[in-house]
Amino acid sequence: MFMRQLEYLVAVAREGHFGRAAEACRVSQPGLSAGIRKLEEELGLPLVIRSHRFLGLTLEGERVLAWAQRMVADYNGMRQDLSDASSGLSGTLRIGAIPAAIPALPALVNGFCARYPNVRVQLLSLASTAIQRGLDTLDIDAGVTYFENEPLSRVRSIALYDETYVFVTAAGAFSGRNAIGWSEAAAHPLCLLTSDMQNRRIVDRILAEAGVTSNPRIEANTFLGVWSLVRSGAWSGIVPHTYLETFEAPDHLVAIPLVDPVHSQSVGVVTSDRDPQSPLAGAFMRHAARRLGESVTRPPALTACA
Repeated sequence: MFMRQLEYLVAVAREGHFGRAAEACRVSQPGLSAGIRKLEEELGLPLVIRSHRFLGLTLEGERVLAWAQRMVADYNGMRQDLSDASSGLSGTLRIGAIPAAIPALPALVNGFCARYPNVRVQLLSLASTAIQRGLDTLDIDAGVTYFENEPLSRVRSIALYDETYVFVTAAGAFSGRNAIGWSEAAAHPLCLLTSDMQNRRIVDRILAEAGVTSNPRIEANTFLGVWSLVRSGAWSGIVPHTYLETFEAPDHLVAIPLVDPVHSQSVGVVTSDRDPQSPLAGAFMRHAARRLGESVTRPPALTACA
């Protein structure tokens, strides 16, 4: 029962709502509330700020939450490990991926699902900061993110591919072009991601290196939004090369590699650098390593993970 109480606390902190937490734990809301109250009684501390709705955790609750997240993760990892030994790996692998990397994941995820038929996969589109937070709080098992630009800390890593960039625009005068400089591309009416997205910050930095300022007429917070506007032919965009595989360019558009400078950005899988590693996270990293014929690295904190 004590472990269930910890699970209730983790769930309500994650969901920020008693009803959603109860649903996630597959228990009634009164049952969840009673479990948390029992935990408070056992610890002799108030953990939740109560009202007619969830208002947050007390200072003591935040401290208990950090322990609870680790204890629940270790308990689930133990159960997965025992399940793996008896009937094969099972459970749900939770992957947080930056939007730019999602088009490159099907082959990796499909191969993992084929190798582990009893495992379900949940793929979440997350910013790199949310991936770091999810790994730290154990809300996700693995992340797929950039390595060099804003490197994550306290992680194991393995590189998947190098991202390059293309200028997508209406064909017209650009037909037959094999390359275009970043500064020339910036002179056209651009639609780019919003500045809270790391890919946009990378593009801004490269444009600055080319001596120009990023000044898009239109911004969108998803690549689908960017591509939809660029597809209209009224705007140009700068997108990762992987998106050419997801969104096929119609005949009236061209995709031209960007040069001056030629830039690539390493993207890879990361998991929390904690021992013991969860069976699901370990299996996913080993699968990625086998697929690429590489080894998993454990970089120092706050350094590039190439």
